Amino acid sequence: MEIASKRPSGRPRSFDRDAALETAMRLFWKYGYEGVSFQQLTAALGIGAPSLYAAFGNKGALYREALDRYANMRGASDLSFMEAACSLREAVRLLLEGTARGLVDPAGEVGCMLNTGMIASHPDHEDLARDLAQRRAQFRALLTDTLQRWVSREHATRLSSYVTAVMQGMAIQARDGFRQEQLQVVVDEALKAVPDDSTGVR
Repeated sequence: MEIASKRPSGRPRSFDRDAALETAMRLFWKYGYEGVSFQQLTAALGIGAPSLYAAFGNKGALYREALDRYANMRGASDLSFMEAACSLREAVRLLLEGTARGLVDPAGEVGCMLNTGMIASHPDHEDLARDLAQRRAQFRALLTDTLQRWVSREHATRLSSYVTAVMQGMAIQARDGFRQEQLQVVVDEALKAVPDDSTGVR
């Protein structure tokens, strides 16, 4: 009788950590943290539970790494492109139109992993929900700093709250099926609330 060879324990030799992280990011982006089971993760990544623990720690740690990857891909910590704008309204337009394009980019999943992640979650995942809230707060702070090129800090703080609220709303609308041209209407209307009289560098 032929005995099947025993499969070596641990990660497969062909395991590609970067590719696995990309796959996990896509799953979390599309279905959310609680919408992806541990079993679905291991199946999609093509590894067993011990290998996932060895590579990433646990599901929560993998989610945080996926968030980091998403943020880097989307340039969430770099708003330098806004500095090329000749006015405050133009700067906000660049940000919102870029957001609208990214939310429905066919190369990715629909919506925004950061803006809509863990908005509602089980109490067991409160630490992850706080992490997402902190990341959103960090983006608001970055936007506030960027907008001070045109307006006072007080005005920039208020405006960054408004602009990020628009961005979060568009992220939800994209998940509801809005096309880019529909999101552009939202952008156009939102820009009406942004003054265009501050063009100088402060």
